[in-house]
Amino acid sequence: MENSSLLKTRTLTRNAAAVIIFVVLCALAAYFAPHGEQGSQPPPWYSIVPPVLAISLAFLTRNVLLSLGIAIVAGGFLANVPQAPLSPVAWFEGLKATGILVGHTLRLYSEDGEINSNLLILAFIPPTFVTIEIVIASGGFRGIILWLLKRVKGRKSAQIATALMGVLCFIDDYTNAIIVGSMMQPITDRFRISREKLAFIVDATSAPVAGLAVISTWIAYEVGLLTQIAEELGIERSGYSMFFDALSFRFYCLLMLAFVFVHIILGRDFGPMRTSEEIAAENGPGQNNQAGSLRDAADSGSPAVTRQPSRAFKALVPLGGLILFHITGLWVDGGGPAKLGQGGSLLSLVYWRDVISAARNTHLILDLAALFGLTLALLCSQLFGSLRFSVISNCFRRGVRRAMIPFVILILAWSLKNCCDSLKTGEFLTAVLAGRVSTYWFAPAVFVVASVTSFATGTSYGTMAILIPTAIPVAFALDGNTYGLTTMISLGAVLDGAIFGDHCSPISDTTIMSSIASSCDLMQHVRTQLPYSLLVAALALLCAYLPSALGLPPLWSFALAVLVMICLLLLLARRKKAHSR
Repeated sequence: MENSSLLKTRTLTRNAAAVIIFVVLCALAAYFAPHGEQGSQPPPWYSIVPPVLAISLAFLTRNVLLSLGIAIVAGGFLANVPQAPLSPVAWFEGLKATGILVGHTLRLYSEDGEINSNLLILAFIPPTFVTIEIVIASGGFRGIILWLLKRVKGRKSAQIATALMGVLCFIDDYTNAIIVGSMMQPITDRFRISREKLAFIVDATSAPVAGLAVISTWIAYEVGLLTQIAEELGIERSGYSMFFDALSFRFYCLLMLAFVFVHIILGRDFGPMRTSEEIAAENGPGQNNQAGSLRDAADSGSPAVTRQPSRAFKALVPLGGLILFHITGLWVDGGGPAKLGQGGSLLSLVYWRDVISAARNTHLILDLAALFGLTLALLCSQLFGSLRFSVISNCFRRGVRRAMIPFVILILAWSLKNCCDSLKTGEFLTAVLAGRVSTYWFAPAVFVVASVTSFATGTSYGTMAILIPTAIPVAFALDGNTYGLTTMISLGAVLDGAIFGDHCSPISDTTIMSSIASSCDLMQHVRTQLPYSLLVAALALLCAYLPSALGLPPLWSFALAVLVMICLLLLLARRKKAHSR
């Protein structure tokens, strides 16, 4: 009876807190809303309502689909009703706008006449999940597990192995999340590491690594935006040069990677993650999750599955083929063969950077790579084990079924992004937050603005597209219309803050993919990961961006932040011996 009463009290407290936070944020937005000049219309204060509503409801109900759906409907009404609140036509148009937002996400062609990249990303998910199911059923993952178990001796080494795999899969964040999460889940389960911890390590080494890598599917977009702003401001540097200039100030990404390894080595967890780790160590992983275990799903199939020889190459060939096909496709699409004839070298980092950045069909190549990996998985299952047709059909069914959850969530998340675009949420947040700081605080403030924007909208690309054209000209002016320190720090701050939201927002596609691939409930993943992300963001802001803006060299700023990080983790209470082995 007491437990029931305590549960009700906690629920009421959580509900009241969510309502209060929502009301306060809306009130602050209305109070600080910018006033446009005569003849101009600034973004409305209520443009923040859909994303804030989605995030608040997601934390409150832990039902992401419902939260996103309600937020999209609210956004449709807010786009039409405030202009004529008593008009039935306006309410009808608001309802119609909701359908348009979703339809815009799923349309076949984008505005530039190209195939909609959203559809290409969605097309990548089912064949990849089916490939993983076939690899599990054929004994490929079990072979990798047996190989790793000879080298992985405990919880720490299992987590470090997962983090290293995440760093090595730097070419693309989607590929990283699905392959690393799915491959390492049985290993982390074996050592009673929580699914929440697995999802965090996967997420922390996907977008941050892809954003930093000079060879990845991200760099073309980042460099394109930097090239555009360089031309606009008359900066005599290439987009690539500006990207490398900003690398020294990518403190959040660098510190997140440092945090992953430092907290694993020291064996310190805190907040909800520590609770999840304690539960997993005592009762096994997956106790806090609604998502099922990929390994359990595979082992619960046909008895023929368990009789397949456990050979690691049956997993390495399909997954390695997927990655190799992806890289080769980018190489061909980016004009790699022609550049070789012009004196390029396969051993040159600059050569690969130029080739991959020139690729124009990255999402299509990713889809073809997934199909190639699936084909190799089917061939290996027949040539080296002969899976029955019934087992293969079950693998297809399970893979497609698992793909439906990220399918729907991604569609709704992208629809909410369209809603934010139509209401100009990013522009509103930029206008409210960016113009209230001094010169030395400008770059740190840009990091905060980018972090808030990306968390609210769930998109790193969108945040970069909004803030690079708006914040960088201000930084350039503060530098006396020269390409100086404030401009370079602000470049890193925009790119880093954009990845903060992409890393930990519940409506971010990378967050969604990481939780699904790790068989971890999405909101449980967000709830346990957020304290870690906020700690790293605070360290980046206070110990790195601010000192660098005051003149401290970036290497010293990074070292200071790492030192403070280690001290904070050492101050935490020691974990039980069973958790620190």
